[in-house]
Amino acid sequence: MSLNWVCYTLLALALIASFFFTHSLWMGLLFITLLTFLLYGADKLAARKGWRRVPETTLLVFGLVGGWIGAFFGQQLFRHKTQKQPFRTWFMLSVAVNIVAVAGAGYWMYGRWIL
Repeated sequence: MSLNWVCYTLLALALIASFFFTHSLWMGLLFITLLTFLLYGADKLAARKGWRRVPETTLLVFGLVGGWIGAFFGQQLFRHKTQKQPFRTWFMLSVAVNIVAVAGAGYWMYGRWIL
């Protein structure tokens, strides 16, 4: 079983679970943030133990779809992916894209800017 398959299945389950709450957009972002935080911790543990790692593209996708807050705290707490410059550049770009997307989704859902 591929590690990516597990990560993306968990992402899909988090998004599905968010639809059972009143504010599904915010709950989805909360679930993805927590999941991304846990992925950074698991990847750091895998790096230390020599186990199979979470691919950088998967970490970036999770940040892009809304988990960038969890990614930021995971990077700081676990001291993970803080020095690798190409990754940091792509990460910051994914943060900017996500903020624009969330603001647009909020405008579309609520008829006003939410940020």
